[in-house]
Amino acid sequence: MICVAVTYVIKPGHEDEAVALFGKLTEQTRTEPGCRMYLAHRSTSDPRRFFLYEQYDDQAALDAHRAAPHFEQYAKGGLFPILESRSPELYVPLTAG
Repeated sequence: MICVAVTYVIKPGHEDEAVALFGKLTEQTRTEPGCRMYLAHRSTSDPRRFFLYEQYDDQAALDAHRAAPHFEQYAKGGLFPILESRSPELYVPLTAG
């Protein structure tokens, strides 16, 4: 399994647009083969700060997500232009030895 954690800061005035885009992206992504979890969060202290947590079966499933038409439309074409910053990080789970 591979996990993705991304913190987004949206440009002022685009918060509602970001909420709508995250909603559309979430709905489509959850139907992808290999997607175990896809959950967008919004900060309680900063309405421009969002956190996205994703889990995929493997790197191939993550690559397929990033190549999907809805990622192109809602992330690259929708969210990315209204970003002030984006901080992604990939993780793999620890296994008990």
